[in-house]
Amino acid sequence: MSGAAAPASGPASGPSALAGVLERARTLGFLGPGAIAVHLAHAEGFRVAWGADPPPLALDLGSGGGVPGLPLALAWPLTEWVLVDAGERRAEFLGQAVAELGLGERVGVVRRRAEELGRDPAQRGRYPLVTARSFGSPAVTAECAAPLLAIGGRLIVSEPPDATGHRWPAAALAGLGLEPERLIRLQAGYQVLRQVAPCPERFPRRSGVPAKRPLF
Repeated sequence: MSGAAAPASGPASGPSALAGVLERARTLGFLGPGAIAVHLAHAEGFRVAWGADPPPLALDLGSGGGVPGLPLALAWPLTEWVLVDAGERRAEFLGQAVAELGLGERVGVVRRRAEELGRDPAQRGRYPLVTARSFGSPAVTAECAAPLLAIGGRLIVSEPPDATGHRWPAAALAGLGLEPERLIRLQAGYQVLRQVAPCPERFPRRSGVPAKRPLF
């Protein structure tokens, strides 16, 4: 996959191997507290929010400890994934996890700022699905994801259970080519947004600017 360095496949896969990987992520501080089953349920919520046949290609922004990217990669065996994280240690962990789970042929790890990735012509407008969990504020997440989405593609962002759609103002999102589609409440909230128009070339702004000067 373009821009993705995929480690060699390893022999292990399945629920027990995934649980072991996520336990290690938690020990390293890349995954929050709580039972592994809770994190797996959180990842499953993204699949429910997608609500359609698995996409051929997907990207997980700020993949960190691998949720939801790794569980979804196992659940969708025909989908290629790109797991993006700017942190050296997190990216190294993700590469090891991909190899351990035998996913190297279709899951790549990219250590790069999302703003840089979104300005790469080879990556713009490429992805039918972008996921984000604890990546940043709505404004930062939208600005970093929109350039990567194909027209008709969807951004799914996990939200607090009591979140409302007011966090995602339609007028501001329209400037990125995004449109709020629905908010689904499961164990967490899941905001689904659709890319309805090309994201303007000026987005994303340079690294750090989306957080310092949010669009909304």
